[in-house]
Amino acid sequence: MSEQQTQHAAFGRPIPAPPVSLETEEFWKRARDGRFAIKRCVSCQEAFWYPRAICPLCHSSETAWEDSPGTGTVYTYSIVRTFPTGPFAIGFVTLDEGPLVLTNFVDFAEGDLAIGKRVKVRFVATDNDGPPAPVFGPA
Repeated sequence: MSEQQTQHAAFGRPIPAPPVSLETEEFWKRARDGRFAIKRCVSCQEAFWYPRAICPLCHSSETAWEDSPGTGTVYTYSIVRTFPTGPFAIGFVTLDEGPLVLTNFVDFAEGDLAIGKRVKVRFVATDNDGPPAPVFGPA
């Protein structure tokens, strides 16, 4: 497993293989290379998440992929403590480019996850040899 891919740590859960479609295929290809990608609208110049062909803000079909450093801050989170494989944390990250990303949090010790905390993307293996999924851990 590469340095970009991490095992589930203090918080974590098995992640199912994501569905790959024509709209998201490029995202998952970059994820396999350890790169986090977002889409940006050519017309209104706004970055958006999740990857799709049409800009959700101005409805233009002129969108382009761009690599993102995958850094941001925790907007909100919730810890699920009653899960068969142990506790896990999910929530939203505000990327430095602006979009909110719904994600899982990993590599946080109990009590260290907090709103406003700086985070960075990591990739974890998914079930059934699916593409690696982006998750966020301490920056």
